[in-house]
Amino acid sequence: MKKILLTTVLCGATAFAAVNLGACKACHGANFEKKALGKSKVVKDMTKDEVSKSMIGYKNGTYGGAMKGLMKGQVAKYSDEELSSTGLGK
Repeated sequence: MKKILLTTVLCGATAFAAVNLGACKACHGANFEKKALGKSKVVKDMTKDEVSKSMIGYKNGTYGGAMKGLMKGQVAKYSDEELSSTGLGK
């Protein structure tokens, strides 16, 4: 049982660590409190599900308005699983 729990925690931490949140903070603020370039939603006010769906949508080209092109480039290198497990949102 301990091995299963440890493996689950390590896999989750690895996926979380795989997304470079530092790059996100440059536009969204240190605590994700800003509207990026004055146009985006405030990430800290979004649910985890909303953040996951939006990031996957940016990657697939199915989500976004003014920032769609910019964000697609930011998330393209990540898998859907990595984007789903960033830990961002409420």
